[in-house]
Amino acid sequence: MPVHCIPQKEKPARWPRRNVTSTSSAAYRGKRVTVSCLYSKGKMMIRTIAAALAIMLASALPAFAEPVKFAVTDMEGLEALQQEFGAFQAALEEATGLDIELFPVSSRTTAVEAMKSGQVDLVLTGPAEYVIMKELDQPKIVVAWQRPDYFAQIAVLANGPIRSVEDLKGKKVAFGSIGSTSQHLGPAQALADFNLKYATDYEPVIISRNIAAEALIRGDIAAIGLNFGYLNSVREAFPNVAFSVIARGRDLPNDILVARKDISDDVFVKVRDAFAKNGNELMKAILTGEDNQKFKGGFFLTDVKDSDYDYVRSMYRTIGIETLTDFVN
Repeated sequence: MPVHCIPQKEKPARWPRRNVTSTSSAAYRGKRVTVSCLYSKGKMMIRTIAAALAIMLASALPAFAEPVKFAVTDMEGLEALQQEFGAFQAALEEATGLDIELFPVSSRTTAVEAMKSGQVDLVLTGPAEYVIMKELDQPKIVVAWQRPDYFAQIAVLANGPIRSVEDLKGKKVAFGSIGSTSQHLGPAQALADFNLKYATDYEPVIISRNIAAEALIRGDIAAIGLNFGYLNSVREAFPNVAFSVIARGRDLPNDILVARKDISDDVFVKVRDAFAKNGNELMKAILTGEDNQKFKGGFFLTDVKDSDYDYVRSMYRTIGIETLTDFVN
């Protein structure tokens, strides 16, 4: 924009006591007007440069944005998190262009509180944990992580006295980690599907799977509730013992990646699109972790909705929990 400098009315100059011609006086006033005009143009130029710098800084801000923090509910400690998800972290950064930071959480409750306070942006969690998180903080679903052969079952000794689900009435049945989708809720639902009521038709006890296997072999319990992968681990740990499955549940809902409810739309879309477009590369990175072999052969599913987890909500009701406002302890 052109700058029009309008000479302002000036106070008479104080001259030295000597003769000054009218010509020199006019020249002096002209110089003052020129200086004033240059001064105004300089101020305008400074403002223009400042505005340009402001725009440049604003466009550069994303490069200095806060990192997107990623947590996993069933993994404690930064060292374990880096070992299992370090390669995935790098792959997700490359696919999204975002700075991803691994954020360890000590429990499921800690993960929820971290989301609420904005300390963590993305949380990978199981189906049973998700439905509680949904009630507590309304996170946004990003993508489901499929686990092949992810179903619950009831195992007994192949040469033992239990031959059918009916034989478990009045007996002790061991479940794994309390509140676990595939070690507790799923097996209990599998028995409920055969009309055995939880804590009424049989006595549920919570025991880790290897100890439960030893108890089963000794005859202290009648059956173990666990998932397909864990039963294979038990068979490897006790190669001289024959186990049999008397009940199986349907495929369980998948693990799920959620984002805090107030995450920016830009970050949310970038992360979701990365799984849709670069799923093979991200899965390859995931499978570098030993514990993540449970995802081998699986896919990232973007067509997922909250109602897909209603089956998990029914599992909670099966074990007598109607209000999903706290994790099972």
